Amino acid sequence: MTGRAGHTGSTPGAYAWYALALLTCINAVNYIDRNIIFVLFEPIKQELALSDTQLGWLGSAYIIVLSVAAVPLGILGDLRSRKLVIAGGVAVWSAFTALTGLTRHYWQLLFCRSMVGIGEAAYSPSAQSLVADFFPSRGRALALGIFWGGLALGGVAGIWLGGELEHLYGWRAAFMAVAIPSLLLAILTTQLRDPTREERRLSLLEIIRRLELTIWHLIQGTWPLWSLGALGLGLAYVLDRLDQVSAEGEGAIIGTALALGAAGTVARLVRRMLAARAESRQRSTALTTLDEMIDAARFVLRTPTLVWVFAGGALISFAMNGLVGWSPSFLQRELGLEPQMAGRLMGVWGLLGASLGVVFGGRLGDRLLERWPTGRLIAGSVGFIIGAPLCLLLLTTRDLNAFTPLFFGTIFLFTWYNGPVTAAIFDVVPSSIGASVVGTYVFFTHIAGDAVAYPLIGFLSDRFGIQTAMLLLPTVAVVGAFVLLLGVHTIESDMQRLREMEGR
Repeated sequence: MTGRAGHTGSTPGAYAWYALALLTCINAVNYIDRNIIFVLFEPIKQELALSDTQLGWLGSAYIIVLSVAAVPLGILGDLRSRKLVIAGGVAVWSAFTALTGLTRHYWQLLFCRSMVGIGEAAYSPSAQSLVADFFPSRGRALALGIFWGGLALGGVAGIWLGGELEHLYGWRAAFMAVAIPSLLLAILTTQLRDPTREERRLSLLEIIRRLELTIWHLIQGTWPLWSLGALGLGLAYVLDRLDQVSAEGEGAIIGTALALGAAGTVARLVRRMLAARAESRQRSTALTTLDEMIDAARFVLRTPTLVWVFAGGALISFAMNGLVGWSPSFLQRELGLEPQMAGRLMGVWGLLGASLGVVFGGRLGDRLLERWPTGRLIAGSVGFIIGAPLCLLLLTTRDLNAFTPLFFGTIFLFTWYNGPVTAAIFDVVPSSIGASVVGTYVFFTHIAGDAVAYPLIGFLSDRFGIQTAMLLLPTVAVVGAFVLLLGVHTIESDMQRLREMEGR
């Protein structure tokens, strides 16, 4: 098959639905392994004597590494076999999830959670690119909505399962248990057929040449992240040994070092991108990793719809992931629930609300697109506009009977956006750089969104209490929705430009 499945007008067959089911299952396991730590915050905090700020940095360290790794790994998916990139990522994140259960110190926990981010960064861009190619344009939002149902299923199932496993066996065994299913899924992924690309033998030497994976280029490209991160870890360790810093201070040192390192890495990329824009130089057919990253970033800046989607997506990521991450602690502290009961409440009602929300939002986006080119962006935004007042009520109630329906409604409305917004990205992006642009989207929205949300809410919680800290989330959600809506003024022209580029 040649061309892009999304523009052939063909009806997806049974194999496309099988591939979607497999990728959705992997996405569910992805978010189980990612979110299980949130329901375990309280027992981890008690055993290791951590502050809320330190707990927040456990979420952010993972997000920072995921975000930085998503762009080059998205490019790797565009250059070579997407299914092998996915399988490798699944194997890496499952290994470090299991190792998390063996940690004895905060820095070990922080390191393992960071490395889980590398594995999961390999998965998302290539998987979404595969789904987009398996399904025609008219059904793409529904398919991606189902795919992101894995987020809904895994996100809340991870909290539910974590609470149950912690109650039975302790928090360490919980991490080890959830890592097991990933290995089988990684094997199944290696057997997937790519719908648009001929399978070529994977040459390690060519990958090294194309992606500059030499020691020097790797060190050169990411030195702010690894050097400042290592400095922060070393300084915190020495001060801890000398009893010169509190647990909260240790987390602040490590978190600040990682944040500065990530900012420095991004700044290097931006400088290179601006320099490339000023130069009109010839490029060889074998582009370097940094060239590919720059091309994807420049395409985003030249496409107004993507600018609004990226900016709105970062704010939405801040609100949504901050809510999911800190809700288990909110339930345990403000409503007096044990980890098992908090996980069960969020699991049952969050699973139901999110499952219905992602499918409803995807279907709504496709139906609105039949009438207006702006339909998918509208579907992605309106859930947050309606859901933010419910979220505000959710965070101010102390009645468990009222909390439950409010939580269901908030999650249902907040999960509308996944399918429509991702489909809107593929509506204005050429297939050849689809995974690269989605990788860039993952990078930006996480680094500017939940990487900030987790420690910021923790910092505010240490000083003002968890309820006051979390009231920031619905406000940010509404702002993000209105920023996303600005794309309705540009998406039709961007879609037309893509049709002209692809000769359709």
